[in-house]
Order: sequence, then C-alpha cells, then structure tokens
Amino acid sequence: MTTPLFLLRCVQLGISIRDLDLLTIGMVNDMYVESNNDDVADKSYAVMASQSDFDAF
Repeated sequence: MTTPLFLLRCVQLGISIRDLDLLTIGMVNDMYVESNNDDVADKSYAVMASQSDFDAF
C-alpha cells in the first residue's frame, strides 16, 4: 500500500491526522474493509435464513 492510498482511505473513513496517532495501519485497513462490508451487507443479505434453510444445510 502506498502512502497516498493510505491517506485516501483515511479521508474516506473521516479519520483526521490527529487521530492517526491513536491508530495503526492495520486498524485503518480493518476499518476500511468493515465499512465496505457494511455497504455490501445491506444489499446482499436482504434475505434471512429460515429454519428450513438450516435444516437443508
């Protein structure tokens, strides 16, 4: 990961330069991945599994 890409991700997450003193690169990456997962979850997981789905599994 390049520095510009890292800073772009920080801006997308709303993390300020001052907040970076408290976070590691890994934490920022995890936050970015989770924010993308939240966006996908709203669209992909609209159907909840029923008991019959679990029984078939």
